[in-house]
Amino acid sequence: MEKTTMRLAQKFWLVFLALGAAIAVQGAPASAQQRLEGQVLLAGEPVVSATVTLWTAGADQPRQVTQTQTGADGRFALSTPPGAGNAPTYLVAKGGTAGGAANTGVNNAIALMVLLGDPLPRAVTVNELTTVASAFAAAQFIKGEAISGNPLGMRIAAGNVPNLVDPATGQWGKVLLDPLNSTRTTTLANLNTLGSLITAFATTTNEDWRARFLKAATVPGGATPKNVIEAMTGIARKPWAQPKELYALFDEAYPQPKDGARRKAPFVPYLAYVPDDFVLSLCFAGGGVYSAGRLMFDAESNLWSGQNWMAGSQSGVNQSIGGGVVKLSPNGTALSPPITGFTGMGIDGVGWGTAVTKDKVWLTSFNGKILVLDFDGHPIGTESDFPFKEKFLGLMGIGVAANGDVWIADGSDNQLLHFPGGRVTDGRIVKVGGLKSPFDIVIDAQNRVWVSNSQSDKVVRFPADDPSKAESFRAGIGVRALALDSKSNVWVASNMSLDFPPPVIPDGASIMEQFKIAAGHMLKVLETNPHMVTGVVNMIRPDGSQPAPTGFTGDKAVSVPWGLNIDGNDDVWIGNFWGRGVVLMAGDNTKGHPAGTKMGDAIHVFKGGSIQMLTDVSIDPAGNVWAANNWNDLNGAASPDPTRPTSTWGGGSGITVIYGVAAPVQPPRMGMVRKP
Repeated sequence: MEKTTMRLAQKFWLVFLALGAAIAVQGAPASAQQRLEGQVLLAGEPVVSATVTLWTAGADQPRQVTQTQTGADGRFALSTPPGAGNAPTYLVAKGGTAGGAANTGVNNAIALMVLLGDPLPRAVTVNELTTVASAFAAAQFIKGEAISGNPLGMRIAAGNVPNLVDPATGQWGKVLLDPLNSTRTTTLANLNTLGSLITAFATTTNEDWRARFLKAATVPGGATPKNVIEAMTGIARKPWAQPKELYALFDEAYPQPKDGARRKAPFVPYLAYVPDDFVLSLCFAGGGVYSAGRLMFDAESNLWSGQNWMAGSQSGVNQSIGGGVVKLSPNGTALSPPITGFTGMGIDGVGWGTAVTKDKVWLTSFNGKILVLDFDGHPIGTESDFPFKEKFLGLMGIGVAANGDVWIADGSDNQLLHFPGGRVTDGRIVKVGGLKSPFDIVIDAQNRVWVSNSQSDKVVRFPADDPSKAESFRAGIGVRALALDSKSNVWVASNMSLDFPPPVIPDGASIMEQFKIAAGHMLKVLETNPHMVTGVVNMIRPDGSQPAPTGFTGDKAVSVPWGLNIDGNDDVWIGNFWGRGVVLMAGDNTKGHPAGTKMGDAIHVFKGGSIQMLTDVSIDPAGNVWAANNWNDLNGAASPDPTRPTSTWGGGSGITVIYGVAAPVQPPRMGMVRKP
């Protein structure tokens, strides 16, 4: 009899909620409204009488859509007006009573959320894990409990939540569960540990513990969070700030039994050791991803990248089958063909040559071919459209100017190719003094072309309309990537420091032969000097001056840097090739960093099981950092006779995304970095 009475009461309550939701959205035709049903849970138990509010995220501020309360089983139902899912929406659940403890009163410490994509789902769960995933995916857009910011970035954030946690079930997301992520990184354990901290915050009666948790989650220099949503956002923005303190709070809330049994944490697996940070990252593969080079986003934030080698091949510097071009959606879904990626116009393996303009994707190949694609991956034209009679080898980096000019580095013949306005048929060869295996190109706001030299310690600069006025600036040895910050400062990554013995590379060596000689030399020197670290990052101002002529090392955090990019705060993100990590370095703007932080200081080094030997790093409009795994196993990549079981491991596996840690930027990247 008691169970029957309770079921009748629950049905009555749900009907009452549905009627209330209908009143809340009156004016919208019933046929046009969508019903959204859900449940609010804490530690797997229903939260009763929680206030659930549906918001639509906006460019300036969010808009409340409707509101209701949960019933005796933690369930709720909302009716949404037409168009509610045209922009990212999110649910915030506050207050209520957890675990059916109706006599304890409303628990004001409960604050949970879930960020939803478009279209709106019909069922949703709001719990600790959805709160963590939403806070990390939308870290750059959350202020208090409100979500607002650039529309593209917020759509990207909403699209990535299901990768971490399924909003329908509140359980782990599909990408987190795949083999590249579930067992290769600590992301699953980080997520569960943070979720357990939310449970502890909402259930403990120890106000001192709560106060210490909020303090540990405070962004350095920021205000103390008022609730757990703000706290998770603070952790997401600076997950390296206080990991020891956060783990100590977890250990205190869920102490390890002396007999070694499981802790009583609500989510397993949890962290067993103090972490270096609480980063949430995921690795994405498919679509031909293998040994990724340059990473570039189009205007819709789809990722494009040329691959050195073909996925599944036993490729390395000695024997190789070239890779194609991959396209990943903003949530990491492969949009290019498996294994081969997009191909055409004769390309066979792509090095540093990937660029995106407003209407095309440009690729250069190790075999000297150029591929131009539309955004669906179809070649635009044929090989014969190019006006050159010369045969090229080892074409590398591509620079795109604000006026649409395209410049290509010819790494084998020490020259450049110039396509005015991006017109293929108008291409011409440009000879410039001081080039020595040119590698990367950027064009500044004064339409000056900057070129790095991978076989010297020089960066060359010249006016686009007068290459005879070339001048050189010294950086490190083996200059690779270039990037322009918002002040037109040029940031430069060099593989080796100036005091490192340089490799001897003969003139005319192919790009792959150059890699082979340089890698072999570096391996020999570093293995005989195990404590030695090499590599440097320089900054050259528009007037040619350098605040640090010998460059920055971030107190040796930089280790054979290859690629770098600038975020919306002018911070510098660096891909360590040898050091297998992403370095966050303070740029020409130290706002948001602890007092005393100077330009060139390393803020943090991100490492993980899915971060291998990196070439490029790139930032998207949501503030996510994408890292290109280029090499993985040195035996597979460089041995003339690699060990067979791991002979397909030479190239890097997947592209790793670190969520919510950078200031967003606007794609495509053509010249200086731009805020959305």
